[in-house]
Amino acid sequence: MNTNDTIDDIAWQTLIQAVAEQFSDLTIKRGFQYYKQGLVHALQAADPGHVEAFVEGGEHYRVDLNVNRLAESRCSCPASGHCKHMTAVLLDFVGKQGRSVHAIVNAHSTAIFRPSEAALPHEAPSTRKGEPIDALREKAAQIPAMSIAEWHGLFKLCITPLEFSSPNAHFARNAIDLIYAVKPDLSPVMAQLFALHAHLFLLMKLVKPVQQPVRLGGTYMGYHTQVAADELLDAIHRTLEDGLRISTEPEQWPRVIKTLTYLRRQMLTEPKGSQYVFAVYDGLWLKWIHPNQEDTAIYSEELQKLQTAEEELGGTLSRQPWMLAQSRINFLIGEDRQAWTWLQTADKGTIIPHEFLVSFLKILVTTEDWPRLQAWLVHIAPMLSSRRKGHLQDYMSYWNMAVEQLPGSETHMWKTLADMLPYSREIYEETLLVYGQWQKWMDMQLSTGKEPLDIRVSVLQPIEKNAPELLLPFYHQAVERYILLKNRSSYKAAVKLLKRLSKLYKKMKREERWEQFMLAFTSRHSRLRALQEELRKGKLIS
Repeated sequence: MNTNDTIDDIAWQTLIQAVAEQFSDLTIKRGFQYYKQGLVHALQAADPGHVEAFVEGGEHYRVDLNVNRLAESRCSCPASGHCKHMTAVLLDFVGKQGRSVHAIVNAHSTAIFRPSEAALPHEAPSTRKGEPIDALREKAAQIPAMSIAEWHGLFKLCITPLEFSSPNAHFARNAIDLIYAVKPDLSPVMAQLFALHAHLFLLMKLVKPVQQPVRLGGTYMGYHTQVAADELLDAIHRTLEDGLRISTEPEQWPRVIKTLTYLRRQMLTEPKGSQYVFAVYDGLWLKWIHPNQEDTAIYSEELQKLQTAEEELGGTLSRQPWMLAQSRINFLIGEDRQAWTWLQTADKGTIIPHEFLVSFLKILVTTEDWPRLQAWLVHIAPMLSSRRKGHLQDYMSYWNMAVEQLPGSETHMWKTLADMLPYSREIYEETLLVYGQWQKWMDMQLSTGKEPLDIRVSVLQPIEKNAPELLLPFYHQAVERYILLKNRSSYKAAVKLLKRLSKLYKKMKREERWEQFMLAFTSRHSRLRALQEELRKGKLIS
């Protein structure tokens, strides 16, 4: 086998399956150690399907590996059956093929289950002996002439052997494998559409049937089904991210529009709490349609169809995706006020996903439309107010970019963050420090009674360096609070802060003022023997 040849996807999955069936997990792991240590040598191509190599062990062992029929492989070592030397050679071969070595190492957990013909349940006509996979491939050869509905019908026939399988990631991977087994040679754009619809077909099969209504109008999806749906959605996003070079195949544009029609219909009836289909619909607009369209007519038509859907679907309309879709379309044509209105309305029902809100900002950074970015940062702030700190940090990164490119937007940033209080407190304080707003930061600490010892030293260091005088009232007030508690622990805390104060006064060259303070302080608290002891331990008094 020529090691410069690549293993196609079907052969690759077959190889992983064969390894899982014929090699023990322990043998694989031992072979992996040999491979990592570089003990495989003189790898060369023999006749087609064979690889010959020598592996260092107790001595040099000769391996004749039959990649297509692993059971026929041989090794000169004393072990009977498949051994670690064969595994090491296989891993070396796989690595040179550009495939994942770890997929072989973890074959027992990643192999795709292929039900044997005898184990299949009562099969649909498409998979019976009268119509084997060759017949499906013959049908699939007509894919370029088929409608999208016919594509999905073909996909359904392909996965008939799995009709009684549990809806989980294992099922989804097996199903994709079966669908791709009949995939004919397609043009680049047609291949992208095929990939999109193959995964979309399975996503719909997983998402819509399994969601069951629960109290309060929500839906429930089993954990394993959700994992499978997430994997399918990730695969769809990867396909969309590649972009669509429709200019090379303009004849495929009607099929893109048919895809949009299909997604719109499914998205508008998606159960409450689920936005899988909306995510695909939104991605189609952002990655495939918008980059390839300068004519605004398509946007106006889409808005009209979305408006018509409200009357047509009535109570079955999934309202949040419907509103978010209109917000996105208005955004794409620059109608920001209308887009904000739809977002604000949508936010009154279910919380809008953080990723969707931030996606507007991401697009504006990409297009370097800084004034518009500032406006969007202000308008989506109320929808982010109650979000987790991590989400607000993401949001703040866009403010930082806006201020860097448009310095005048800093005033809007401070007002927006203040309006988001108390939810934005942590991120507001962090931003004050980043921008050197020491006085405002200190005012917040004093007004809230924050304890200096609860704040990391690294946070206080910039203030100590640039505005040490601001720390004086902060530390002095805390010392007095600790003394009022009148216990050994609070006295130790007070002494710790007094030592910091001593350094600050020295840094500011106010040693005389410090000595006067300490004289008055020790005199005032002379009856607190425990405090006096801690002061001596801290070498603040003799």
